[in-house]
Amino acid sequence: MLGACAKTGDNPASASAPQASAGAGEVNLYTTREPALVQPLLDAFTADTGIKVNTVLLKDGLTERLAAEGERSPADVLMTVDTGRLLDVVEAGHTQAVKSQVLEAAIPAHLRSPEGQWFALSLRDRVVYADKDLDLSGFTYEDLADPKWKGRVCIRSGQHPYNTSLFAAMIAHDGAEKTEAWLRGVKANLARKAAGGDRDVARDILAGICDIGVANAYYVGRMKNAEEGSEQRSWGDAIQVVRPVFASAADTGTHVNISGAAVARHAPNHDNAVKLLEYLVSDSSQSLYARANYEYPVKPGVALDPVVASFGQMKVDPLPLAEVVANRKLASELVDKVGFDN
Repeated sequence: MLGACAKTGDNPASASAPQASAGAGEVNLYTTREPALVQPLLDAFTADTGIKVNTVLLKDGLTERLAAEGERSPADVLMTVDTGRLLDVVEAGHTQAVKSQVLEAAIPAHLRSPEGQWFALSLRDRVVYADKDLDLSGFTYEDLADPKWKGRVCIRSGQHPYNTSLFAAMIAHDGAEKTEAWLRGVKANLARKAAGGDRDVARDILAGICDIGVANAYYVGRMKNAEEGSEQRSWGDAIQVVRPVFASAADTGTHVNISGAAVARHAPNHDNAVKLLEYLVSDSSQSLYARANYEYPVKPGVALDPVVASFGQMKVDPLPLAEVVANRKLASELVDKVGFDN
């Protein structure tokens, strides 16, 4: 049986690795996701299949842990958030290809590895929060640099993975030179220093510090469903969600990041690992993602949480996520070059 948690900052090389179990009724999950967000899905999987899920929470150091364990690693499924972090694990050689008609039918091609090395399980759309009284129909990401928004935009650090992913997508669509100019324009429009978290954008809109900001949509579900009279509820009630698209792309959509998973390279319970991934893209699991986490289902046609449904249907940017990830380093360099966080 696996240990329950590996704490942030643990030395992976010195961490005692759990003994691998090849029992037909188990699967070993290494995850960076908050336990409360995934446990309902894992409990449902066990109830439906009889397969026990042994979970190790790794807030940091997933790649290092796998490298230290090597071939003796008991990990079957690797689950994380952020496309870049997931592909870092893949590129380090810690995953294996999976061929599954169930996964291929459920997940659009641009949201999974062509070789079956990784799969998106839910979507985190990067949207605009706006004062609830503003009319922002037809808004684009490029509009954030329009001088009419000078002193009216809020955003967290440009070096946060949520933002470097968006900026990397902008590079893929518009090129580095135009993206640099766009970043300078967005910085010129900031109402305050690029800092804090996504929910702080809603807080500052309510406070009148800014009128619009960039954040992930799923936080709005948490805020609007917070306790009546709480601060977070007031933040959520003060804003509307607008899903921008890329103005320069002929076939365009809203930028998304993901939660995703892969089968570990040395998975001792390979078949159960694939069963878990397939279960997580079933209609029931995708609906649970939407209700419990307010994330957007990766599988088309799944019922949405009412708050998420109120944002309207989303067309996802069809740009392959691997192309976005390829531009992460350049995006980070541009953030520093323009002094975005200064």
